[in-house]
Amino acid sequence: MERRAVKRRTVVIGIGAATGVAAAGGIALTAQASGDKKDSATSSGALVFDKDDYTEVTETIADATGTEHSVTYHFYKPRDYVTNPSDDKHQSLVVSVPVKIDGTAVDASRAPIVLANAVGAYMPSSVATATGVGQAALEMGSLGGGAGGMPSGMPSGMPSGMPGGSAPGGPGPGAGGTGAVNGMVNLAKLALVAGYVAVEPGTRGRSLTDSDGTYYGTAPAVIVDLKAAVRYVKSNKGRIPGDTDRIVSTGTSAGGAVSALLGASGDSEIYDKYLKEAGAADASDAVFATGAWCPITDLEHADGAYEWNWGTNVTQSTGKAVDQAVSKELQSQFAEYQAGLKLRGLNGYGALTARNYDDYLLKTYLQASATTYLAALSDADRETYLGKNTFITWSGGKATFTWEDYLAHVGARKKTTPAFDAFDLSAGENNEFGTGTTESRHFTAYSTKNDSTGLGTKRVASDIPELLKLMNPMYHLLEKHNPNRSKHWWIRLGTSDTDTSHVISANLAAAVDNLGDDLNHSFYWDQGHATNVDPGDFVKWVAKVTGYKK
Repeated sequence: MERRAVKRRTVVIGIGAATGVAAAGGIALTAQASGDKKDSATSSGALVFDKDDYTEVTETIADATGTEHSVTYHFYKPRDYVTNPSDDKHQSLVVSVPVKIDGTAVDASRAPIVLANAVGAYMPSSVATATGVGQAALEMGSLGGGAGGMPSGMPSGMPSGMPGGSAPGGPGPGAGGTGAVNGMVNLAKLALVAGYVAVEPGTRGRSLTDSDGTYYGTAPAVIVDLKAAVRYVKSNKGRIPGDTDRIVSTGTSAGGAVSALLGASGDSEIYDKYLKEAGAADASDAVFATGAWCPITDLEHADGAYEWNWGTNVTQSTGKAVDQAVSKELQSQFAEYQAGLKLRGLNGYGALTARNYDDYLLKTYLQASATTYLAALSDADRETYLGKNTFITWSGGKATFTWEDYLAHVGARKKTTPAFDAFDLSAGENNEFGTGTTESRHFTAYSTKNDSTGLGTKRVASDIPELLKLMNPMYHLLEKHNPNRSKHWWIRLGTSDTDTSHVISANLAAAVDNLGDDLNHSFYWDQGHATNVDPGDFVKWVAKVTGYKK
């Protein structure tokens, strides 16, 4: 094959550079991207990756420690990963492959592939205008096809630093993490500077509508797209540089939820009809390892878990406690659900129930997180911190405190009640389960029964149970014990993150641990939503679990 002309450009990008912003309208992609759907669906070479169609780029990129490096890489422009896309703008991906770091040649042919999704609040993401690594754009534009304004339900699950978002707890140690973009660490760039291959997929999201006003990016579109992207990469083994058997999925917030879902649901047949409809490649969609930061998942039980965790805390928007009758009803539902899971805690803790979960979180995560934070401070800084936070007892190099004092330390909760399936259908998750021309729907029996919008029925729609299975990693870990799931898990969140309950990630961690999977799960002390304070450890973890040596 004759190699196409290789272009070279030099761009200097420092820590925290903003991501590119996708254009508001439709665009024309590369020659490999589909134009007419029928033509693309019948094109035999539509999903073949052209390994010679790249631009050579040199950028200055900071690693996890903040040290800057000159990185030369091959950037493969956007291309569709399905043959029948709903639109080219979202169902496409870009690939970045390092070839030189600080002038030293890099052979990335067997390097791990980091799949870095840019999903947030279940909104659309796009790489359609990307000209280099780390330019995936989370689209926070309007509902209803782009008429302007902020989408409804935006405060639910919003990464910190984005419109409508917040970071409870304020700027704690290392807030945002090295290389943070919109409050989230830029994992694509960190992967590249570490010598890994970075794949960034765009995805459909809940706000997308066609010309008839029909929503086409609601559940299960986002997980179907990520699976299709993985299938595209694996179907091009030997053409896409990197080890296609060592794909590591990453994401934050709703992106963390779908990263966990991708890891849990590898090759599950319940997605087959959706993947076939999209024109996904005939390949595996299982990933080797999963990275999930503050995953907001298990949505059908998230309201009860949230009230169990934060029910007594006042709400940020009102400064008052929520309706305690509603909170207690939801807590009761959570207790029943948790008992039915029959999960065992880490380190031989035993059965996890609503009665002992506070003790479990304290002993397994929260006190350990505070201890790690305090131990890293100088003696003077530690003394100052403890002077301001007298609820912590520091003895023998360990921090201890009560659950009640911890809740008081965190302070106001972010969400009202119910947190996810709002009675008035105002939560972003309500929109995620919209269908047809209906923008938002209830997905729990409790909120359907207590609907305040005047719906004519008090029953959950008949298709909701199947959609919940499609969107919940716990289904694949507890009900199905999916043998093709990821066997390596990295889970992180902040102790001051009130976007969801700490139980959600702890249950996810317990589920994979109980199955015997490799687990690395911890909390960031005093950190809010969508933070990452140990990106260097994650980069090393990827090398460790994949067995990669430069």
